[in-house]
Amino acid sequence: MFWASAIGAGSLAAILAWRGTGLPVGRRQIQVYAVISLVGNIIPNLCYYEAARHLPAGWISVLVSLVPIFAFPIALGLRLERFSGLRLAGLLAGLGGVMLLVWPAEAGLDGTSFVTGYWVIIASLAAVAYACEGNYLARWGAAGLDPLQVLCGASIISAGLCLPLALVTASWISPVPPFGSAHGLIVLMSLISIAAYTSYIWLVAEAGSVFAAQVSYLVTGFGVLWSMLLLGESFGPVFWLAMALMFVGLFLVQPRAAAAACAVESETP
Repeated sequence: MFWASAIGAGSLAAILAWRGTGLPVGRRQIQVYAVISLVGNIIPNLCYYEAARHLPAGWISVLVSLVPIFAFPIALGLRLERFSGLRLAGLLAGLGGVMLLVWPAEAGLDGTSFVTGYWVIIASLAAVAYACEGNYLARWGAAGLDPLQVLCGASIISAGLCLPLALVTASWISPVPPFGSAHGLIVLMSLISIAAYTSYIWLVAEAGSVFAAQVSYLVTGFGVLWSMLLLGESFGPVFWLAMALMFVGLFLVQPRAAAAACAVESETP
């Protein structure tokens, strides 16, 4: 997490310098950086990275689709959305999909255990964090910052917070040779994240936020596909039923107006 944040911060700072926009550091801007760092980076990444040690990658990819589903009740609480029966049905469908993944684990079916169900819940908490991030931006705004400035400032704070944690937990990865495959993958992951985030911003500007919101399906679909192709994962009927339920829930709760961007923007940490 430290190196992903540090590499991302350095790359984005270079882009901002090239654009000549700089990075504002007023009190309001620092507050935005800190909130996005915590709920949009550190907390969800801790949940996902730890859950990835216990769950198939395909499961985590499906749980990512919960972000817009969890965003709806949070938006209701903040009075950003009005109650809708269809969107409530979407929320229930999404939660039903989660229960399908948890229930067989707790019942000891499909060769899983109660521990698996526990990590499904932990991975779902990451989606809750991303949903909080989108609603925070929708409710209180980004203090006049553009998305690249928000991500750069948040990455700087994330790197500062993760550095002592990496050292204390003996998770430090040395930046000096010899380099292994993990070093290259960390750099690649950081650059892919930046590219995905900026591509999403471009898509919103070119095609509109409602169209861009459909990226939610692609995130989950490609995550499952890559897990099968690269990791050789296979899934039983309960998994596919859970995925179908979450897609139904995602379709029903998906924003149909300009607010669509807020619910999905958080899916690209």
